[in-house]
Amino acid sequence: MRPEIIEPHEGRGLFGSDPRSYDAARPGHPERVYEVLVEECGLGPGTTVVEIGPGTGQATRRLLELGAGPLIAIEPDPSLAAFLAEAFGRRIDVRIVALEDAELPAASVDLAVAASSFHWVEEEAALAKVFGALRPGGSWSMWWTLFGDDSRPDPFRDAVDPILGDLPTSPCEGRQGRPRFGLDVDIRAAALVAAGFDSFRHELIPWQWEWDTLGIRGLYATFSPIARLDARRRKAVLDGVARIAEHEFGGRVPRPLLTSLFTARRPT
Repeated sequence: MRPEIIEPHEGRGLFGSDPRSYDAARPGHPERVYEVLVEECGLGPGTTVVEIGPGTGQATRRLLELGAGPLIAIEPDPSLAAFLAEAFGRRIDVRIVALEDAELPAASVDLAVAASSFHWVEEEAALAKVFGALRPGGSWSMWWTLFGDDSRPDPFRDAVDPILGDLPTSPCEGRQGRPRFGLDVDIRAAALVAAGFDSFRHELIPWQWEWDTLGIRGLYATFSPIARLDARRRKAVLDGVARIAEHEFGGRVPRPLLTSLFTARRPT
């Protein structure tokens, strides 16, 4: 049977219980993403940016370094929104609201982005909201940093899969019989065209990251299927992940990562 899929309204509230640990465990995104934002999407000093679902601000930090400002952060989780406000202060405008319910002035934004978050929104309504907020000629970019790359060996994933097999899945895993959400280029492209975007572009960025035992345990604690478990079962699963990392991998866990980057533009 296909595992239960976590509903977006639930998933959006699963990441704020321990923002500092989440921020420390996640590897962020490859620099190539930001090169594309600068070269293809016009990111630079004074670029008006909306970021959707910034979480702990891993992408936010780099956007600001590259000149984004003003930057509006649409973050529905109050704990994550408080973390962002503390981390960045007046450099960003944090709005505690789901994108579908956000009020954004029409044709007011140069660039809108979503980093590993857009599977938690209702795609059609969310793209319509983004399209309306962009100025003519403004750019949209969404990307997913995926843990695991089917084109490369991933021994740690293979080792821990048996203890994760009966858990629900994130919408990031995609529809039955389809690629993962961020790799389903045909569906994502069709949605962008239906919303009115053009100049569609897609790029895959393979890279790798390594964690120690505590780090990989912390990473798995941020995965939505594990984060939603009751405390006792969550501890058992994470202890199992750590035990495999320590005893089968010597406390050093490299994993292949794959970032799937989409860009498009509101026509002039």
